[in-house]
Amino acid sequence: MLAADPGASIASIAAEAGVDRRTVYRRFASREDLLAAIHHSRLAAVEDAITDARLREAPVAVALHRYVENIITVNRTWPVDLSLMLTDDAVRTRRDRSVQEVDTFLRRATDEGLLRPGAPEGWAGPLLPELIQLAARRQTHLSAAQAADVVVSTYLNGLGPNGLGPNGLSPNGSGRAREAARTAPRGRDRAVT
Repeated sequence: MLAADPGASIASIAAEAGVDRRTVYRRFASREDLLAAIHHSRLAAVEDAITDARLREAPVAVALHRYVENIITVNRTWPVDLSLMLTDDAVRTRRDRSVQEVDTFLRRATDEGLLRPGAPEGWAGPLLPELIQLAARRQTHLSAAQAADVVVSTYLNGLGPNGLGPNGLSPNGSGRAREAARTAPRGRDRAVT
């Protein structure tokens, strides 16, 4: 509800949840407390998504696809704008750590040849979340994995080492990334590569 209407009242939120507004106020003293809890939950989900993608250890194509798929899931689960909370120093610090982790990964992806060097400064980092957000909100008919395929293909076609190939797909396109992500071990028992 808050994603659709950031001004939604506690009473309307409670009604949608099927509880009395007093129930909501017992858990959250104010509307601001409810918003803070939502924003902190979203931020924790982003951090978990980054950790699960193993941006430092996994092969770059695998890590890219997992990261994109995970963040699409986060954006669909928590479709609220975190920027409203960025005035809070602790939230900004946590968010900045996540951004730095992804930027470090994108430098690794460039160093290892998944992305071509020479893209304009500040382009690759901000472009990826824009594509992810677009896929999460506009491609709701696709699963998170399918939407990640679209994002990764679009991203690599524009920033991959060879750009668009003769068939309109990058030679290092998302098909390889998705296949690598699908066959790589997941969870705590997976080997570090």
